[in-house]
Amino acid sequence: MAGKNQRHAEIWAIGGGKGGIGKSFLISNVATYLALHDNKVVLLDADLGGANLHTFFGVNKPRTTLTEFFDEKIPLEALIVDSGIQNLGLLVGAVGSLAMDSIKYTQKQKLLRHIRKLRADYILIDLGAGTHFNAIDTFLLADKMIVCVVPEIIAIENLYYYMKNVFYRKLITELAGHGLRNLVPDIWKDRRYHRIRNLRQLIDFLKRLQDPVPNVVDNALKDFSVYIVLNKVRRRTEISVGSSVKSICAKYFGFHACFAGYIEHDDFVPICINKRQPYMQAYPASRCTQEIGEVAENLVHGRPFAQALHEGS
Repeated sequence: MAGKNQRHAEIWAIGGGKGGIGKSFLISNVATYLALHDNKVVLLDADLGGANLHTFFGVNKPRTTLTEFFDEKIPLEALIVDSGIQNLGLLVGAVGSLAMDSIKYTQKQKLLRHIRKLRADYILIDLGAGTHFNAIDTFLLADKMIVCVVPEIIAIENLYYYMKNVFYRKLITELAGHGLRNLVPDIWKDRRYHRIRNLRQLIDFLKRLQDPVPNVVDNALKDFSVYIVLNKVRRRTEISVGSSVKSICAKYFGFHACFAGYIEHDDFVPICINKRQPYMQAYPASRCTQEIGEVAENLVHGRPFAQALHEGS
């Protein structure tokens, strides 16, 4: 595993266009896979208003949550609870007491700083649904940004809008460092006058402006990469949706996306969730567990899904 010899933890964050697409199931099982392969993993539930990651591990009443971090100034390291999986610790969201959009700017910055200081090989962050700045900024903090999508047209449309908001925020943040915080919002507000219809055209417009804007935009694109995981696949023909989402990112946004793999629908998943039973422990030999492992390995190595291999199987 790549993370074992790293001096600093590699941070992965998972987001998506809407709730109910299975991203908490995905990230909890990817974290389990990494931990079972001798990596120290911290799984952080950043869905502060609806934290539920602990239930995937059968933890009914966590002894500590992020409430203590915000209200009592207790260090994150001291708030990690046992998941029941060796090498895997949980940082539980502030159950029912906070929402991500209620956190102040200074609180958010403190949380992001402390996340980076955690001692682990991998830190995996599960974000709640929505595009509030705090959630997006946490997503942008990650070394690897992962988006979960299901093969349904509404889910794909929601993911498109999610990614648009994420990269829009990325542009604003990067330009703000050069004293140009309002440049992108002002141009977007007057997009009809500038004949801009989508984010790709906004990027092209920015690249025609005076320095340093083109260089800032080029650097933002160069450093921006998203990993796509397709969930709840029922038919083999649906696997191509992952490649289609990758093409959407290139065509409408102009940035790189990597289709990291897919996970099939499994009727036993909701049964495990309802029983608060870790899926990979209950069904270690299932096809779904195998696919989770393949996705995790692709994410570790930053490589795309080997579709040709699966077509031949």
